[in-house]
Amino acid sequence: MNHLSWKFGLPLAALIWLLFQSTYTVDQTEQAIVTQFGRPVGEPVRTAGLHFKLPFIQVVHRFDKRYLAWDGPLVEMTTKDRTYLQVDTFARWRITDPLRYYLRLRDERSAQSRLEDILGSETRSAIASHKLVEVVRTDKERKALHDESLTGPLTEEGTLGVLPPITVGRVAIEKDVINAAAPKLAEFGIELLDVRFRRINYNPQVLERVYQRMISERLQIAQRFRSEGEGEAARINGNKQRDINQIRSMAYKQVQDIHGEADAKAAEIYAKAYGQNPDTAEFYKFVKSMETYHKVINPDTSLVLSTGSELFGLLKRDRPGNRPGAAEK
Repeated sequence: MNHLSWKFGLPLAALIWLLFQSTYTVDQTEQAIVTQFGRPVGEPVRTAGLHFKLPFIQVVHRFDKRYLAWDGPLVEMTTKDRTYLQVDTFARWRITDPLRYYLRLRDERSAQSRLEDILGSETRSAIASHKLVEVVRTDKERKALHDESLTGPLTEEGTLGVLPPITVGRVAIEKDVINAAAPKLAEFGIELLDVRFRRINYNPQVLERVYQRMISERLQIAQRFRSEGEGEAARINGNKQRDINQIRSMAYKQVQDIHGEADAKAAEIYAKAYGQNPDTAEFYKFVKSMETYHKVINPDTSLVLSTGSELFGLLKRDRPGNRPGAAEK
């Protein structure tokens, strides 16, 4: 029994092993080429399922037919206006011609290296051909937000708070990179699907200048606000002083009108009183003269009076026993 098992079992195992070496499977996410002694044989295999090959002398090489990613390193490059940037780029690609891909690159590691060379070079060229604002702004149709308080001249290219106009935009620059790199990668059996700038940073030295420019802009805004505030304060103070003067003038006019009316009324009363009693009028005249002298004359007042003045006569009568002739001398 054991002899029969070895007699039939060994050839059967060899047949199964030979059949296994003569077949291979291709997954639906894969494509393959078959090589014989290092040289491709037949057309690339793109359909999934079971396939056959010559055992031992033919080798199957599988390649992914899905979208693949290329993540570029952070590279420093300069724009047209000599601004140094750090650009991080990524791309999507796939293998469309596995035969050419195998003959030129062999594996995905070589493909990633070739992608880095070509896409890195084209990205540098595209960035160097455009100004910073073109790289930062998405496209020429999108209007950037800006601070309405930022006004006034700042640079030769634009004004404070108003970005200079663009003609291309970042999306168009990325398309330029794709159009320039796609024919070069097609020679390796690679289709370039998309390229994007993941992140764009300023160089640390440039970043410091950007901060200084931002500080300068805000200082200009603050100075303008202070100037406008001072002008508004001067206007308000001027209006206030004008209103005060106007109120005072009107009040003074009213006071003078009242005083005039009062004086006229008093004069009318005095006139009636003088007409009714001459003695009362004489006494009133004497009292008003005394009030006037009291207001005018004080202990430090020096008077030079003629002998015919009314005040001299009053002073003379105030000293009994004085002779008029002696006083006149």
